[in-house]
Amino acid sequence: MSLSEQIENPFLPEPARIVRQYDLIKDHRFFQIRFIDMNRAMSFDYVPGQFAMLSIPGVGEAPFSISSTPSRPGILEMGIRRTGNLTRALFKKKDNDIVYLRGPYGNGFKIEPMVERDIIIVAGGLGVIPLRSILYFVLDNRDQFDELYFLYGARNPNEFLFKNEFFQIKAREDIDCLYSVDKDTTGDWTENTGVVTSLFQKLPKIDPQTTTAVVCGPPIMYKFVIKELLKLKIPKNMIQMTLERRMKCGVGKCGHCALDHIYTCIDGPIFTYWDTLHFRELI
Repeated sequence: MSLSEQIENPFLPEPARIVRQYDLIKDHRFFQIRFIDMNRAMSFDYVPGQFAMLSIPGVGEAPFSISSTPSRPGILEMGIRRTGNLTRALFKKKDNDIVYLRGPYGNGFKIEPMVERDIIIVAGGLGVIPLRSILYFVLDNRDQFDELYFLYGARNPNEFLFKNEFFQIKAREDIDCLYSVDKDTTGDWTENTGVVTSLFQKLPKIDPQTTTAVVCGPPIMYKFVIKELLKLKIPKNMIQMTLERRMKCGVGKCGHCALDHIYTCIDGPIFTYWDTLHFRELI
């Protein structure tokens, strides 16, 4: 079977090599994975917010958000939590071992509405994994966007993901980073203490007509973050959220993630707040 035929088959996984892996926090690991076929590795076309299906033969398959940015092609990055048979088997893999990928799937973030606008990225907990993709995409194309605000909150310093790189980003002059933890359990935390919504008080005055926001975090977080964004009078259709609902096949055939006529794997996982007003079950 030719490479073109393989790519056209949405159910056919392709072999990829684990280039590098390291632990983020307990039971959470960062993977850098590259397709064995270098042409495929360099041509894998995706947008921030999309996901890929990762499989291990004889074990299973599951969807994982792509945490890298398409502006840095060649290697796909994923932050994965150990939760079941597949991830337990994945965590036993060594560098240079083979896994299988297919994708990308989902709609991804709508980039065009963000161009030449201020952007507020709000992440809570593991929600920073998919938002890392849009964060780096904006940074890599910095001249296309106006002010950039990155708000990230974790439960405690030991659960703050990508700590080293995010504090390096904080030193840049073209982004305003605000970090918080619910509770400091170490005594060494030098940033804000409190839930992520407390960071909104530290934002400068926002022009809602030239601002867009992207959000991802635990379900309970959305209610309160959206409330803060609406206080800023950001239009409902300019608030994008990444939501995942039991995705399985990735192409809308199995019905596993169906909600009425919406399929999260096709119509999502990115939805605007306006979308969720009509389908509150999305959150």
